[in-house]
Amino acid sequence: MATKHAEPVTTISLRKLSLGAPEPQPEEPKTFSVEDAVETIGFGRFHIALFLIMGSTGVVEAMEIMLIAVVSPVIRCEWHLENWQVALVTTMVFFGYMVFSILFGLLADRYGRWKILLISFLWGSYFSLLTSFSPSYIWFVFLRTMVGCGVSGHAQGLIIKTEFLPTRYRGYMLPLSQVFWLAGSLLVIGLASVVVPSIGWRWLIRIASIPGIILIMAFRFIPESARFNVSTGNTQVALTTLQRIARMNRSVMPEGRLVEPILENRGRFADLLDAKYLRTTLQIWVIWLGISFAYYGVILASAELLERDLVCGSKSESKVAVVVGTSEESQSPCYCHMFAPADYQTMIISTIGEIALNPFNILGINFLGRRLSLSITMGCTALFFLLLNICTSRAGLIGFLFMLRALVAANFNTIYIYTAEVYPTTMRSLGMGTSGSLCRIGAMVAPFISQVLMNASFLGALCLFSSVCVICAISAFTLPIETKGRALQACISKLRI
Repeated sequence: MATKHAEPVTTISLRKLSLGAPEPQPEEPKTFSVEDAVETIGFGRFHIALFLIMGSTGVVEAMEIMLIAVVSPVIRCEWHLENWQVALVTTMVFFGYMVFSILFGLLADRYGRWKILLISFLWGSYFSLLTSFSPSYIWFVFLRTMVGCGVSGHAQGLIIKTEFLPTRYRGYMLPLSQVFWLAGSLLVIGLASVVVPSIGWRWLIRIASIPGIILIMAFRFIPESARFNVSTGNTQVALTTLQRIARMNRSVMPEGRLVEPILENRGRFADLLDAKYLRTTLQIWVIWLGISFAYYGVILASAELLERDLVCGSKSESKVAVVVGTSEESQSPCYCHMFAPADYQTMIISTIGEIALNPFNILGINFLGRRLSLSITMGCTALFFLLLNICTSRAGLIGFLFMLRALVAANFNTIYIYTAEVYPTTMRSLGMGTSGSLCRIGAMVAPFISQVLMNASFLGALCLFSSVCVICAISAFTLPIETKGRALQACISKLRI
């Protein structure tokens, strides 16, 4: 009888059972950050409105700053001022800017960029109008100092733009904001050429206050920064803002829930001097101070060269010092050389130079990087300061001033972008505020070099400006962090889901 073989059915069945499909595991919910949302939504109609409204803060700031240059010859004669008194006006404006720049930056990191921007505009517009009623030189200096305090908060407009723009567009859109500064400068020079000779400098200041008042009403169309809201725990408000932007851009939001860290320690000065940012902060301060010194030095020097005819390093023989006053005690030299139409035209031409290098500046920022681009433009600025000493025609002088204005504007463009990008959300406004404050030290010193030292030693003043620019060029080249193409950073403490 044949032996019956056992079939391997049981073995196969057990093997099939052991290879069965595992039980499905629950998927983790999808999440996204503000950075993810900003990049996903992309660039659209909201950002165009943001660019126009927040960019227009530059129009107002430029008008308030350039007012000093175009009004200086008039108040010099009206109140019989000497050189140091005219320079003191500019210095006190930037002193107010310096003090409040830090304060507004600290408050913006703690209470919001939008609120501080609104307060600064209300403050600046109010005191600007009051300036037009100044009964004396002392009141004029005090009220313009108050205007400087208000103008210091305008930098929050740049912060809001930076925090809403996608990474790839920051290097293009932020430099284009220089158009608004140019528009403000040209507007106030054009107004001065018409208003000052006809109805006086007081009406010029009143008319120049109108754009700031109009812009205040436009701020309601721009929301608070979503990055700031999530940093304070207002995640739902930030989400609502991002959804609104997505609808305006006809785009979509990322899938999932908005998850961001709560940044409890915001606006701390000690963070700027933390080991990670110490070297960057110190070098940025040096650069800001030098750029401002050069920028306002060029503006005031342009006015001084035109007013006093300091061509070829010496005063014109035709320059006459008009002595005002009847008694010996009241006599003081007053150079009543008012700007002629040709002088205003020269100022307009040189001011247009501020946008002349913008296309090259944008290319440099996006392809060479922020550091190398800034070091190149600072080096060229140093060179053109020295070229001003060449004895040339009026056309040659205009050409040199044109290039200088183009270069110093490019410097400001780049350092504004770099500073806004290099610091994290917790101290971005404070970093910009402290930089702006150090910047005003350079602006405070510039009038005494352009309006006092330049009259005593033309070459000495130019060499000083040039030397400072060389130091800034070296500092820019050796900055430890390159921000080109880098996402905006945030300090993480704990998550709020």
